Amino acid sequence: FSYKSYMRMRFLCMSFADAEEHNLATLLLHCVQLSDGIQQIHAIKQIVPLLKKMDRNCACSPMIKCCLDIFGVMYFSLDAKNPLKKVLASSLNGLPEQLMTEAMRSFIRCLKEELKTTDLHLYRKVMDNLASCMENFSLGMMTCILQFLLKSLLEIQEENRQLSGNSIAQTRLMHDLLMAIKVSMMLVQKVQENFQGSLWKKPDSLVWQNMCGLLNSFIKFLMDEGLLPTVQTTSALAVILFTKTMFEPIAKLPCLVSDLLLCSVKYANVPEWFVSSCGSLFIEELSDSVLLYLCHGALAMLEWKNCSMGQYGEKLLLDIALVLLSLASRLKDSNMAVSLSRILAIWTNSALDVLESSSQNLKCSLNGNSNTIGKLLEYVYTHWEHPLDAVRHQAKLIFKNILRIHQATVKGSAVKSDPFFSMLTESLLSLEWHVKGKYASLGCLVRCVGVENILTVDRTIPTQILDAMGDQTLAPYASDLLETMFINHKSHLISAFQKSTWINQWHDTWVSPLLLILCEGNPDQTTYIIDYYLPKLLKCNPDSLSYMIKILEASADANIGSCNTRGALGALMACLRTARAHGLIQFTDIIRGDLLSIECVKQGLVHQHNQVRIDALGLLCETHRSTEILSVEEMELIQFFMMYNLNSQTPAVRQQICSLLRKLFCRIQESSQVLYKREQSKTKQQLITESAKWDHFVTLQQYKDFMSSICDKLFEALFPGSSHPTRFSALTILGSIAEVFSVPEGEVQAVFHLSQEIDPARVQTLIQCFASTFEEVKVLAFELLMKLNATIFLFQDSENLRLLFQAGMDLSTSTKPYDCVTASYLLNFLIHHKGLLGVCLKNQLVALTFQIDANMPASTMEKNTLAVIKYLLANLEQEIFQAEKSLLQAAASFPMYGRVHCITGALRQLPLNNLTLMTEWRQMVAQLILTSYRLSTVVSPIVQSSSPEGLIPMDTDSETSGRLQMILHEIQPRDSNDYFIQAKMLKEHHRVDLKNLTENKPAENTCKEEQTCDVTAQMVLVCCWRSMKEISLLLGMLCKLLPSQTVSESSAGLITVEQVKDIGNYFKHHLLQSRHRGAFELAYTGFVMLTETLSRCTNESLRTLPQQWLCNVLEEIKSCDPSSKLCATRRSAGIPFYIQALLASEPKKSKTDLLKMTMNELLSLAVPVKESPSIIPQVHALNILRALFRDTRFGENIIPYIADGTQAAILGFTSPVWTVRNSSTLLFSTLITRIFGVKRGKDENSKKNRMTGREFFSRFPTLYPFLLQQLEVVASTMESESGELKLHPSLFLLLLILGKLYPSPMDGTYSALSMAPFVPFIMRCGHSPVYRSREMAGRALVPFVMVNQIPHTVQSLLTGLPDSSNLCIRQNSTHGMLLQVFHLLGSYLESKHLVNSDLQQELADVITCMKAKVWLAKRQNPCLVTRAAYLDVLVVLTNYLGKSRRKGKLTSKSTLYDFWEEIHEVLSDSELMTGVHYTSAEPGFTQYLQSITKLAISVLSVATDPDIAKSSSPVAQHVMNPTLLVVQLLQSDFHEVRLLILEAVLLWLKQVNSKQVTEEKGGPLSIVSDMEVTLLRMAVKEKHPECFCKVRIIVFSRSEVFPVSVSNYLQKMVLIEIQCVALKLASKLVIHLVQNCQEVRRFVMETEMQRWIQLVTSCCGDEQQTETRLAAAEVLRSVTPLFLTNQKLILGLSSTLAMWKCVAQLLQSEDPMVRDTAADVIRVAQSQNNISKKPEFAFRVVNASMAMDLAFGIVCELLQQWNQTSAGVPVLLEWLLGEDDLKKDLETTTKMEDDNLFNKGEVNFWAETLTNVRQLSKHLLLLIPATCLNTPDQGELHRLARMVSDQAQLVKQLLKELPPTPEFSKTVEFTRLSIQNERISTCLKILTLLELDNDAHKN
Repeated sequence: FSYKSYMRMRFLCMSFADAEEHNLATLLLHCVQLSDGIQQIHAIKQIVPLLKKMDRNCACSPMIKCCLDIFGVMYFSLDAKNPLKKVLASSLNGLPEQLMTEAMRSFIRCLKEELKTTDLHLYRKVMDNLASCMENFSLGMMTCILQFLLKSLLEIQEENRQLSGNSIAQTRLMHDLLMAIKVSMMLVQKVQENFQGSLWKKPDSLVWQNMCGLLNSFIKFLMDEGLLPTVQTTSALAVILFTKTMFEPIAKLPCLVSDLLLCSVKYANVPEWFVSSCGSLFIEELSDSVLLYLCHGALAMLEWKNCSMGQYGEKLLLDIALVLLSLASRLKDSNMAVSLSRILAIWTNSALDVLESSSQNLKCSLNGNSNTIGKLLEYVYTHWEHPLDAVRHQAKLIFKNILRIHQATVKGSAVKSDPFFSMLTESLLSLEWHVKGKYASLGCLVRCVGVENILTVDRTIPTQILDAMGDQTLAPYASDLLETMFINHKSHLISAFQKSTWINQWHDTWVSPLLLILCEGNPDQTTYIIDYYLPKLLKCNPDSLSYMIKILEASADANIGSCNTRGALGALMACLRTARAHGLIQFTDIIRGDLLSIECVKQGLVHQHNQVRIDALGLLCETHRSTEILSVEEMELIQFFMMYNLNSQTPAVRQQICSLLRKLFCRIQESSQVLYKREQSKTKQQLITESAKWDHFVTLQQYKDFMSSICDKLFEALFPGSSHPTRFSALTILGSIAEVFSVPEGEVQAVFHLSQEIDPARVQTLIQCFASTFEEVKVLAFELLMKLNATIFLFQDSENLRLLFQAGMDLSTSTKPYDCVTASYLLNFLIHHKGLLGVCLKNQLVALTFQIDANMPASTMEKNTLAVIKYLLANLEQEIFQAEKSLLQAAASFPMYGRVHCITGALRQLPLNNLTLMTEWRQMVAQLILTSYRLSTVVSPIVQSSSPEGLIPMDTDSETSGRLQMILHEIQPRDSNDYFIQAKMLKEHHRVDLKNLTENKPAENTCKEEQTCDVTAQMVLVCCWRSMKEISLLLGMLCKLLPSQTVSESSAGLITVEQVKDIGNYFKHHLLQSRHRGAFELAYTGFVMLTETLSRCTNESLRTLPQQWLCNVLEEIKSCDPSSKLCATRRSAGIPFYIQALLASEPKKSKTDLLKMTMNELLSLAVPVKESPSIIPQVHALNILRALFRDTRFGENIIPYIADGTQAAILGFTSPVWTVRNSSTLLFSTLITRIFGVKRGKDENSKKNRMTGREFFSRFPTLYPFLLQQLEVVASTMESESGELKLHPSLFLLLLILGKLYPSPMDGTYSALSMAPFVPFIMRCGHSPVYRSREMAGRALVPFVMVNQIPHTVQSLLTGLPDSSNLCIRQNSTHGMLLQVFHLLGSYLESKHLVNSDLQQELADVITCMKAKVWLAKRQNPCLVTRAAYLDVLVVLTNYLGKSRRKGKLTSKSTLYDFWEEIHEVLSDSELMTGVHYTSAEPGFTQYLQSITKLAISVLSVATDPDIAKSSSPVAQHVMNPTLLVVQLLQSDFHEVRLLILEAVLLWLKQVNSKQVTEEKGGPLSIVSDMEVTLLRMAVKEKHPECFCKVRIIVFSRSEVFPVSVSNYLQKMVLIEIQCVALKLASKLVIHLVQNCQEVRRFVMETEMQRWIQLVTSCCGDEQQTETRLAAAEVLRSVTPLFLTNQKLILGLSSTLAMWKCVAQLLQSEDPMVRDTAADVIRVAQSQNNISKKPEFAFRVVNASMAMDLAFGIVCELLQQWNQTSAGVPVLLEWLLGEDDLKKDLETTTKMEDDNLFNKGEVNFWAETLTNVRQLSKHLLLLIPATCLNTPDQGELHRLARMVSDQAQLVKQLLKELPPTPEFSKTVEFTRLSIQNERISTCLKILTLLELDNDAHKN
């Protein structure tokens, strides 16, 4: 409370302290003295009962009055959200009536005091009190309150005007203003309740005068565009409310509002008070936003129910709709668009209210076929795919209400047969499924007319919707629609049939298509269906689960899936997982109820398909109850899963695995806590009784053992050489364990502690993870070490600490960029160790300048961080000193960016708001800033050069170069490349001797004496731009994290205002002048941190800096100053980034004035009104606009400028200056992406990145006249009468944007934006002399012609084609018209909403027109291009007629007879049949050949259809022998013809194989069979590569009909360049030779076999292309039964094992497709009788990790079957040891690293050598004791033993030679040696076992 209020209460209480009310007075005094709100609430609850008791004794006691006065003072002194205020209100509301009256008087007195407030800042508190009083009490102080509100509104308005520019203060005032308006409205709504009669309505009444004043203020607020939209819209509500309250007669109120909205108010019809208060509403022209707000006010504040306003109200309703729909085409601001959609939805609700008791006229006006509803539907169709979610949602509500409105107007009629609903159903179903709005609208329609009506039209709709769920963007919409449909269908069926009848029909409709797709659908589609659809289906009908399980179980064994499909097993896993997660089934029911065996779950856990493995894991981890006990089976299965799934290459799969396991750990933790509590709550007797049933302690021990074994496996996975996926998974899971099983303070019972599993070796393993080249591994390891910090440091001795610290310091100055990241994490880890301070202080430079000891009050972390930063800074300053002498030395030996990176990292983890050593930190920050500037001065000339990448050229041919320093001395800190005027080249191996440059050695000796370093331009550039990057990030972080002190003497902050301004200027300088993209992009990151800090700053001078900087840079851009250093090349370099950062700092909820100002300025520069002497401002403007349109942070605020930006880009493309055209092209590309979305596929014509013409022009209406005008200008240049060639530069852009539009059956007739005016101009553009432009014009014409107008347009175009008798034929025009016909016909025939009867007649008319111009397809037409175009149109028609014939749509033979005859004639007379007289150089020749071939293939496809071939169809009668035609095409001299016919043959074969076409005589298969000889001849002689591939694929797929008897065929195969197909075919031939060879030819065969084996082996190498390795894997799969697993060693042992080694090699491939194909070898192997008998080989479709394990097991098993164990084991031991030359490899690796800064060599990021070593050794250790080696080759064993011994000594020696902490300084070498060490130890172990076994055998 205020001091005054407190003293008053104290006085009142003390005055009664000695009276009989002593008890109450004491409680009151105690209450007001309390400072804790909760205690005050308790005191109030004690006082109120005493008050009620005293009321019965002495009603008018002064003590009671005093108490109520105190309550009043307390109530009004509290904030609105204070809980005490609510307690007071509720307590006082419960007082007796007499006390309530007295309380009212007390409160009125207090309120009167409140209303005397004159402090503007306290107005809000008074208003809150007023609002709460009206909520809780009834007051009669209208005049005083109204006067106060009027005064406060005027003062707030004036204050807002004075604070212009201060957005934070203005926003606060806006909220005060909003509250005042709301209170005024609340008060007015009480007027009629408080004042009976109309005395207050007299003009001289104070109440009336104040209300008029308030109304006038509301009008001003409404029309003030500078206020927030919420204030304006609330003002509109208040205007309508006040007018409604004051206006008489009330019946005329709707007319007044209607006149206001239509701007037709007449003075004579309105009272004088309204004119004086609201005159500006009809004197000034109302803006669109004001009209919108007034419409909202009318809809919200007037009474619409029960048609209380009569016919005037009905007229007003229609007028509001008219105004709103007219605004829809004008309001494009995102906020306005959202408001409009919301208000239209409100209008539909109001219409429904009115229709309950409306006149018949209104029902006619709102019928579904009415003009108003038509326009509303048009609005819905235009906005249902709007980029704003809110608009899309409101469009759905509007559509839903439109259906209800129509139902209300035709109440009593049959809904199902209603023409409006039928029309809507047909239109919606005819839309493509990629239209998102279709789903929500169909859902609304289903609820209205029922799903049966929809399914009657097309029963396949559920399948179509499921197919659409392959697209993630559509999946949520599709699943919602399906849910609506199947729920509606279920309700309908239940009401119509009995359960036993309806459930089958329901399953057939909704469940069967789902199961089919789950088994065979593509991975994305099945994933989205399981995520979005399956849970909804099971929720609707849980009984369907048993149906699904029954169906899937029946086929699970047969259909187990593959790497591409889930199969029935995968589908079953998905269904069970979903069911268990939703509580429909328990795991015990699944396992013990024989729904699924443990073996099936295991198969799922190692399945080849990623998602099947995830679903199997989800089945184990996801439960409905988080406390469900984990069974032993589940634990065993999880352990099994962990063995083979940590190395998952797909990030999404890794994330899902880690997420699911975290759920499992949470379940263990929560269920264990339940068990602990259960044990604690039971008595001894209960424990004894239940111990026999179930021992909780056994379960807890199982949990502990399970978690311990999991941790063991995870730490084992961090072995040397483990892949990044394995490390990521292991560390993430360990991190989850540490978090889930963390023990809060005070808790002792926890089932598991990760700290118990930690030992020094594991700590070292985690620290070594910092050396990973993947930063996310470093992050995970660091976070895990931090989570375990209570135990970690017990294992760190001081020497180890010193070595690690030294390693960190060495890495911080490494020339390899990723080393400094390692250094940062290592130092950040060491900072937490107490002993680090002593290590730092051993350095003299640090000790001298850093006075600190361990006893200072600061935390260990703070002191260590300060010491480490000081250490780094001391080194950095020395290195900068050296760099100032020679930047080359710095780049080659101690690039400084690593030091800065480590400093930033150390600061980032420090709690900067809770520091103790403030003085030291202030000094440190100042020093850091100055050092950053100094470093920047050294490196900035490089990145600010006009050509930073080419600063130091390297050329071996020139002898004119000097040392690199000479070039460097010439660099000045300015934008100049003068030193390139004369060539200054440098010899490639010219070295810089560093001996003399290191006299003043830095604190860290980074370059050994006598050392010379190669310096490349890349090194210098990397040193410089990374240094700039790190400086920017450091300065940005200092501004972002450190508290800014507004007064330099303040002790609270670490950085001053002046320092912040200096940093801002630094960023400005470098962003505007840097040329290297890496430098200015990272400077931008730091600058964003600064601008975000400034925008939140309370200091006025700092907060306004972004606006000042923005204005300055815009002025500089406009000034065209020749001395300006702004970069006009490199897309304006850092300037767009600079402006982006400044604009992004604007508060998100502000009116974005800076953005609006900047966009207007830039658009005016981008489209200059008059010629400018310089084009630089225009180039800058276009480049900046491009950056702003690409920036997603501006969201929808940038949308209103898209139309103007598009105009600027198109007009800029007409500039004669190349730089303007280039920038315009880039801007145009960005705008196309912004308008139509990011391209998600390769199909240029896909409708996913397009929109309908009406939607486009409704969203960007200003582009309609602009594009039309530009198109007219462009069209006028086409084909001038003089014959002069004119190419307009904008033609391409215009056609590109128009071609992005497509027609929609929903395009209505209500829009003013008619598409018709575009048509003639686009047609004229089709006459362009540029081929590409004609093609684009043809495509662009389609959306502008209504579907029902297409046949007429096509006929008119065909009629306009020239006749053969024409003397002068313009072939360009002819070609353009034919292309337009082609695209129009294609679009028309693809449409789904064609009526068959109309279509037949229209097609007949088109065919008639085509026949009239058929000469264009014949030799009479000399132009091959137009001949090809005409033939393409014929192809479209023949394809459609063939399909229609098959579907029975077309029955008229006479109509088509002549057409097929003409086509037969065209084909017969074509060059294909009679011979070609042209050369390939003839224009259009290739195109013509392709088109005539396509026509022949199209006719063949129709003719070979069995149904047509048997009929008397004109096709069958007029097509020559199909086989002869195909052979003739295959023998063509032109590869284009051969390629097309081969593709057609492949397609026919595919149709036969997929059972789409039956294998009947005369069908495709018989044609292929008839041309065996031709194809075989082609397979040998074909020269063209693509044709060669196709024919080989055909021969390969049909090899059973091509018997091969020539052995030299293989020789030709292996020498062919195209290896893949040749390799597969050669392999088939090898199999054929082996199976059919005779003894006489065995020698020849063996020679061929050896060559084939060498070929396969060479194709498996890592250096081969993926396609080659994939082919090799397929070959190995095909030969597995014959060679790899045959009980006879056909190839011999060594060759067979070599093939198995190839399998192992391919299973380690980095490409997942290769691995999956190689894993199929294991599947084939296990299907053999001699392998599948073993129980451990029960898995069939497995991932690569499991396949590798199985492969080694199978090899060991086969060695026993072949009785070749003795010969085979040494070979396997050689696999185990490896064949690498270790020393040579290490030298090569080191050399490569030294030569190339970023070189990583050929790295396989998936393969793990030690995993394979461990798997192979496991099987060998099982094999040797299990079998008795028959007389093993002692010599071979001794040779192996010597080899292993030599390797062991070499590794030992190499490890000794490594420096301290080799895991950081020599990571690659250390890893290689560690791997080899384990391989050697494993081999020694097995050799020892062999010796023991041998000895035992001898004995």
